[in-house]
Order: sequence, then structure tokens, then C-alpha cells
Amino acid sequence: MLKGGIIGTGFFAGNHLNGWKAVEGAEIVALCDLDADKAKAAAGAFDIAHVHGDAEEMLTRHQLDFVDIITTAPTHRPLVELALRHGVHVICQKPFAENMADARAMVEAADRAGKTLMVHENFRWQSAVRRVIELVRAGRIGTPFFCRGSFRSGYDVFSGQPYLAEGKRFIIEDLGIHVLDVVRALMGDVARVSAVTTRVNPAIKGEDVATILLTHKSGMASVVDCSYATRRSPETFPETLIEIEGPEGTIRLDAGYRLTVQAGGEEEVIDASPPLLDWAERPWHNIQESVVTIQQHFIHCLSEGAVPETSGADNLKTFALVEAAYVSAAEGRSVPTDSIG
Repeated sequence: MLKGGIIGTGFFAGNHLNGWKAVEGAEIVALCDLDADKAKAAAGAFDIAHVHGDAEEMLTRHQLDFVDIITTAPTHRPLVELALRHGVHVICQKPFAENMADARAMVEAADRAGKTLMVHENFRWQSAVRRVIELVRAGRIGTPFFCRGSFRSGYDVFSGQPYLAEGKRFIIEDLGIHVLDVVRALMGDVARVSAVTTRVNPAIKGEDVATILLTHKSGMASVVDCSYATRRSPETFPETLIEIEGPEGTIRLDAGYRLTVQAGGEEEVIDASPPLLDWAERPWHNIQESVVTIQQHFIHCLSEGAVPETSGADNLKTFALVEAAYVSAAEGRSVPTDSIG
């Protein structure tokens, strides 16, 4: 049984804490947060014996195998490096860092420490999205030549996470990173990025609409489009819609988790609805069930000595797409990913 600690008990932490209760082979034994009342409330709700107001204190007092960092990006590098100095493995929320230099520094620190560093990129672990990834990797439609990943919504994400309205960057950094990660998992690594962004909502500081063209190293193309300014009914939040084409057919993940596979002259329609866990609530349940899956994958990798699919090193490639998209949107040009330092 691997022993873990939680750092951060904010908006999304309840999903992590509920998820860890369902994960086999791991137990959360301590948590910390700068807000003592918030930390005590979380510890009481999830029956965690040890509560701390400081991460250094928690890591010193307990012999932990891993920590789950559920804080905002500006705190990630110091917390990740602190955990690695204490010799523990790390799973860290996204966005991984504020800049590529910090992201690379964390990956290098994990390599030096000989510890596993995984990024909580949970969209590719949603059960419906995972089915698409598995179908493509199994060769159901042959080698894909086009993909579109789409997330368009008018859902008010700012009421629960008001800090999202304050950053100069918004939808690509907070949401688009997930869709970019999904498309990279389906189509492979990316050579060039072109992006157009705009801000529709005058009450926020960052962009809330983005359209991104990816040219993959294979020469094939993908489109990632994201919006939090889309007014339509029915509301599809928080579903990621996918269409991917290959020489042998097409796979579509449509609204309502309707998965259609057209291949070999036949069509199969699958209800890919995610399970509604006993602690989850609609419409968040697709994200909530993915938290359990990604955490179980992390523990499996620690137990088997395997490299996580969304390791820190792998996430550098997704993070580079985010950075390239912002450069492209600002400068109006196509940006090579290898130019992102």
C-alpha cells in the first residue's frame, strides 16, 4: 500500500480525494493547505488523520511514497522540486507550469531524483475519449490523416473558479491544453501550430475562443477548437467532441457520448456514456470518473516501475503546443514547435 499526501484543497481537490478512496494500492495519509480551515474541513470529510499548513512540514513528518499536487501553476515548480528533494514521486495538476523553462526544470529534477513525475492531464482518460484512442491505436480506421477535437460551451466556469477570469491567458491554457493533449494522443507529435484567438466575454482578461491548426510530424493535420462563449441548446459541457478519419473509415464521438464507428463498409453506434460514480454529479461525471482512472494508472506505474502515459517528459510536448499557440495568435504566423524553448 503506497502512502500519499495531498497538497492543496481547492476547487478541484474534492474530485482527487474522492478518487483516491477508490484507487487500489494507495492511501492518502496526510494533506496540507495554507488555509487551515479548508484543510481541516477536507481532512474531516475524507477521514484523513494528519493535517498541515505547510508542505515541507508534511513531507518531513511523514514517510510518503508520493504527493498529489492540486494547486495553481505558479506554485508547481517549488512544490514539485520540494517533493523530489524529499524523495517522493509526484502527480501534478495542469497546467504543468507557467512557462516552458519551469516545466523542463521539473522534468530534469525528477530525472536526477530518479522519481516518477506525472501530469494530471485527465481528458485523455475520460472513458468515452479513451475508447476513441483505443480504437485508433488498434488500427480500426487505419493510420489517421485528419482529426478534429472540439470543446464549445457557454457554461459559467468563472463562478466556481473566479481566478480564471483574471489571467491574461485563459481558454488555451486552461482547457485547450486538454484537447491538444487528446489530439496528440490520437495523431502523434506536432511540427507546427497556427492559432487564432479572441475574447468575447468583456468581463474576463484572457481569450475565451480559440481555433488551432496542428501540422503533425507525419504531415497530417488536425484542428482543435475551443470556446466558452458558445450559446446553444442543448449545452454540451463538459464533453469533448472528436472526429477522426483514416483510409479505412471514420470515428466520431458526438454530443451525448454517441460513438459512431464507420469502417469496413459497416457502421457501429455505441453508447459511450461515462459511469456515474456514487460521489459524482452531472454534468461533471465524465471528468470525475477520469480522475479515478488517471490516479489508478499512476499507482500502477509506480508499482510496476513503468513510465506514465502522461509523464512530465511527455507533457512537455503538449505544453509546447500551448506556448506555440499563444505565439502564433499574438504574431499571426505558423510556429514550429521546436522553436519553443
